[in-house]
Amino acid sequence: MQAAAAAVMEESNATTIEQQPIALINGQEQVSNEQQPSSPTTSVATPTSTTSGGTGNATPAFSYDDLFPALPANTSAPSQSGASSSTIARVTSSQKTQVLHVPCEERKSTESEKFGEGESKRICQQITKETGAQIEIVSGKNQSLTFLIKGKQSELLDARRKILMSFSTQASRQVTVPREHYRVILGKGGQRLRDLERLTSTRINIPSQGDESEFITIAGTKEGIEKAEQEIRQLSAEQYKKSSDRTTVPKIYHPFIVGPYSENLNKLQEETGAKINVPPQQVQKDEIIISGEKDAVAAAKAKVEAIYKEMEKKCSTVSVEVAKPQHRYVIGPKGSTIAEILQLTGVSVEMPPNDSTLETITLRGPQVALGNALTVVYQKANSVKSVEINAPHWIHKYVIGRKGANMKQLEENCPNVNVNCLEDKIKLEGDPENVDRAVSYLTEIIRNYEDNFTFEVMTVNPSYYKHIIGKAGANVNRLKDELKVNINIEEREGQNNIRIEGPKEGVRLAQLELQEKIDKLENEKSKDVIIDRRLHRSIIGAKGEKIREVKDRYRQVTITIPTPQENTDIVKLRGPKEDVDKCHKDLLKLVKEIQESSHIIEVPIFKQFHKFVIGKGGANIKKIRDETQTKIDLPAEGDTNEVIVITGKKENVLEAKERIQKIQNELSDIVTEEVQIPPKYYNSIIGTGGKLISSIMEECGGVSIKFPNSDSKSDKVTIRGPKDDVEKAKGQLLELANERQLASFTAEVRAKQQHHKFLIGKNGASIRKIRDATGARIIFPSNEDTDKEVITIIGKEDSVKKAREQLEAIIKECDEVTEGEVAVDPKHHKHFVAKRGTILHRIAEECGGVMISFPRAGTNSDKVTIKGAKDCIEAARQRIEEIVADLEAQTTIEVVIPQRQHRTIMGARGFKVQQVTSEFDVQIKFPDRDATEPVEGLTNGGSGVNGAGDGQDGEQEAEAAEPVRQCDVIRITGRIEKCEAAKQALLDLIPIEEELSVPFDLHRTIIGPRGANVRQFMSTHDVHVELPPSELRSDVIKVSGTPARVADAREALEKMIEEYEADRADRELRSYVLQVDVDTEYHSKLIGRHGAVINKLRADHDVNISLPKRDDPNQRIISITGYQAKAEAARDAILEIVGDLQTLHREVIEIDTRIHSHIIGHRGRTIRKIIEDHKVDIKFPTSDEAQTNPNAVTIIGKEEDVENAKEVLLSMAEDYERDYLENLPPSPQPQTVGAFLTGSGSGPGSGSGAGGAASENGFVIKDAPWEKKQQAKNLTAPNTQSQEDFPHFAAGGAPATTTPITSVWGPKN
Repeated sequence: MQAAAAAVMEESNATTIEQQPIALINGQEQVSNEQQPSSPTTSVATPTSTTSGGTGNATPAFSYDDLFPALPANTSAPSQSGASSSTIARVTSSQKTQVLHVPCEERKSTESEKFGEGESKRICQQITKETGAQIEIVSGKNQSLTFLIKGKQSELLDARRKILMSFSTQASRQVTVPREHYRVILGKGGQRLRDLERLTSTRINIPSQGDESEFITIAGTKEGIEKAEQEIRQLSAEQYKKSSDRTTVPKIYHPFIVGPYSENLNKLQEETGAKINVPPQQVQKDEIIISGEKDAVAAAKAKVEAIYKEMEKKCSTVSVEVAKPQHRYVIGPKGSTIAEILQLTGVSVEMPPNDSTLETITLRGPQVALGNALTVVYQKANSVKSVEINAPHWIHKYVIGRKGANMKQLEENCPNVNVNCLEDKIKLEGDPENVDRAVSYLTEIIRNYEDNFTFEVMTVNPSYYKHIIGKAGANVNRLKDELKVNINIEEREGQNNIRIEGPKEGVRLAQLELQEKIDKLENEKSKDVIIDRRLHRSIIGAKGEKIREVKDRYRQVTITIPTPQENTDIVKLRGPKEDVDKCHKDLLKLVKEIQESSHIIEVPIFKQFHKFVIGKGGANIKKIRDETQTKIDLPAEGDTNEVIVITGKKENVLEAKERIQKIQNELSDIVTEEVQIPPKYYNSIIGTGGKLISSIMEECGGVSIKFPNSDSKSDKVTIRGPKDDVEKAKGQLLELANERQLASFTAEVRAKQQHHKFLIGKNGASIRKIRDATGARIIFPSNEDTDKEVITIIGKEDSVKKAREQLEAIIKECDEVTEGEVAVDPKHHKHFVAKRGTILHRIAEECGGVMISFPRAGTNSDKVTIKGAKDCIEAARQRIEEIVADLEAQTTIEVVIPQRQHRTIMGARGFKVQQVTSEFDVQIKFPDRDATEPVEGLTNGGSGVNGAGDGQDGEQEAEAAEPVRQCDVIRITGRIEKCEAAKQALLDLIPIEEELSVPFDLHRTIIGPRGANVRQFMSTHDVHVELPPSELRSDVIKVSGTPARVADAREALEKMIEEYEADRADRELRSYVLQVDVDTEYHSKLIGRHGAVINKLRADHDVNISLPKRDDPNQRIISITGYQAKAEAARDAILEIVGDLQTLHREVIEIDTRIHSHIIGHRGRTIRKIIEDHKVDIKFPTSDEAQTNPNAVTIIGKEEDVENAKEVLLSMAEDYERDYLENLPPSPQPQTVGAFLTGSGSGPGSGSGAGGAASENGFVIKDAPWEKKQQAKNLTAPNTQSQEDFPHFAAGGAPATTTPITSVWGPKN
């Protein structure tokens, strides 16, 4: 296989060198293979191997230089600057440009009057879209057209043809051509015709096969038609010169005419220039077709017939029988072997058809060459051996091995052997010698598995799969681990099987266990019980008591009750059939009892009678509960609810209800009355949220008032309670109904929408005044109403009329538009009209939509005109005068704050400064930060205006010495008192920095995970916290922010420090460590099963108990950590347990180690039962103890219990020895791949000694660099500058280093 690979690589390399193209790099050509010096070796060397001991089976030792050959030497010379110009290739663009002129007389008439417009423009765009070429069109004075076409050559031709067809007058001409020449003009797939049309810019129409016409029609320009006609006639003339002839040569002589690898045929075609068509070998035809020039056809025909006649005289035949499977090796890939035999011997090999059963091969050729050809045929037929080995399909994967290990081993020992796994066979093909060795190797593996392994198939109901597999595959995995078997579930073709494969004994035991499980499952059944999920909690009972009783009665039945999240009513039962049926009946009985005892009824009892229902000391209610067997719940003392809830069986609940109602009826005269009220008034009587009706019920002694449902359409309202209270409630309900009936009068008034605000008044004052005076309700239209002018009035008729009159009078005044004036100093005009008149729009909206007009800019007038209703004008005048008064009182003060602090004062997006302006109704203007000119008369810190005060020391004193610049001055405009307050608010926003002392150990807590805590702290207190680097271990933390925020942060940090100090003190107390010396044999008892004992000690004494680790020097010491008192208490408890253990009796007995696993049982069940029954502890030897005495078993406990347990163990051991060990067959030696290799390599040439030793060493490489390390100890790590270790590739052209660098790989071989 390696030799074949090398040969393929050699052939591939040779082909690559021959076909190497000329590449352009940086505008220069790379030298092609004709100009390059050829490499001394073009093939890949096959690694040479030597055998040790002269044996054929010894592991070959390969040479390092052969396996890892050196890279080729750097022989390429650097390119010279003086290279000849002939080596420079010219690079041309694929884009071309062509100019096309259409004279006026040849131009088609179009509807376009201007160049580039109308139809011409549309046609050019369409041609550009179809061809991809860019087209520019120019129209001359003489109405001629010139087109500039840009694009690739093919695009130019297409565009040119389409332009001429669209813009040039078209002519047509018919050309007569013989029909047999049509195919030549069309070309392959019509390509030649398309190229001709594109080249001549014409359209050529060739008649179809059904058309008998011999005329070809050409349409286009005159010049194009002439050019196309010339091309067509030239093609037709060439066809007149050509000829075709046929000659008949028997099929058996065709190979001699064709020759090996078509050499003879190619030579004949080259010599004569004719095309010779010989039928393929598969086609049974004798006719050979020759086409071309007449003279060439005649010459070729003569030569073909001469070859035929010569071979007919010389040829003889011989037949040979070759097995049918070997025929393909004689034929070779694509007939290459037959061609090879013809080339070597001059003899043709005739094979029977593939679908024939004949095995006869006929050799035809000169008599003298037949013997040699026969020898070659036999060699080729027997060059590959094919063998089939019987192997059951289930063994195939074991033959392949884990991850193909066996196949890899086979490939190393028997190269060039092809292995193919069939249904129940394994087919091998390859070199006969290697195939024989492979057959021996695989046969040994197959026989071993057939003798020691087997499989069983069990048909299983698919519903049992999940029980057989177990949770997360526990059951199947256990069988696989214990019995070393492979278990697969197969579901195909309607069959449901479990397949077990592995050692025979393991398969038998696994089958027994699975069959036992299946039998058990077949005897089981599953049943779904539908129980209302509301009853599930009652079925489970308090702390699961009820369901536990059911489970105790049916221990083999699994009851699965769904969780509340599953939202289902199905309870699942699974277990033995009889138990499941009985459990089902009991569950239904339990459900029926729960349903019967869950009847609920609510009894309304007036609150004043609850105490009589309860009785003195609860005597009455207790008596009713006991006698009726019901649950009675009364509302709490402060609860206003009057309903008493009774739960139990239906008949008992009804009895309890009667007895409670009887108590109420005896104490008071309870009556029920009905009042007729129209349903349309129910909502208004009940009130929002039932408040009105609830107040009536409370006021009337807590009577019960019930309104009929909306669906009933009844008008009767029921009142129930004491007689006097019912009469009182009845009177109030009737009064309310009458009021609602009287108050249902409605009227509408229309008013312009802009006047609505004036009607409502400021904060609703005007409309409230009308409501109070008339008692009517006035509703203005909402945003959802379509009619925005309708105002609705609701109430009593006279109230509505009065309200309507008042509203109409006000609306009339509003509709009477008048004009008023107000004097405003011109210096304030800008304030009103600024920001697109925002202030004027606001005044107009507030004052009924008045129109306010200020005089034009430039006029020195102070008259402002107001148009609108009289009252609206008056309101607008007052509002303008208020604003002017504020403007007159405005002043501007300055506050000096260093410019670098302005951003902090503004806050994010100006949030802080916006709060100040909004709170104090002032305007604050910050200076341009580029204005750095000094300001005379102002100084930082001069009079406290810069904000320096408490908490600002050294840094601000330095700032005070700085001169004040324009960019430091902030101006505040507004009333003087508000400006002063805003100024102080700005000064309070100036940040300060304070250093706080916080213990370094607390810094990590302040920072938190990934800085979460410190970010939260800074966000909560609006400060910036800067902590020192951890390597400084400094206690100083810097907090910066406004003084108030810094003070809050300081308090928070001081509180954190107090909590930290308290916690640290507590940690020191909890860190007391106490050590106890306890013998290691008692450690397991102190831990307990699943850590139960040690966890209880930890929980009871609130301490941490640590047992020694494996690598601790003293394995006896147990450490107790916690408060001192609790640690000492835990120590005493441990010593007490140890003391009890030391008093126990201990005895060691001898039991064969092979029986230990049987005594322990599956998952320790057997040994655990013995331990629990006899109250002893049984220990088996550990891995270290097993080295001295593997049979020792230790029993610990009371002397009497130890003796009893000892008798049980020895009795079990005796039974197992008799039944198991005596019948145990000797275990076969495990077969390994090495064993097979040794067996397969035995033979007369195998030898021993060195050869045998070499076979165990695997793959050996001699003279490798790692072997030379013993010879050169002074070598260092590989040097990447060494060309010996890391040589340049041949094309690199890097200069060699003058001084050689010592190689870590040793001297170069």
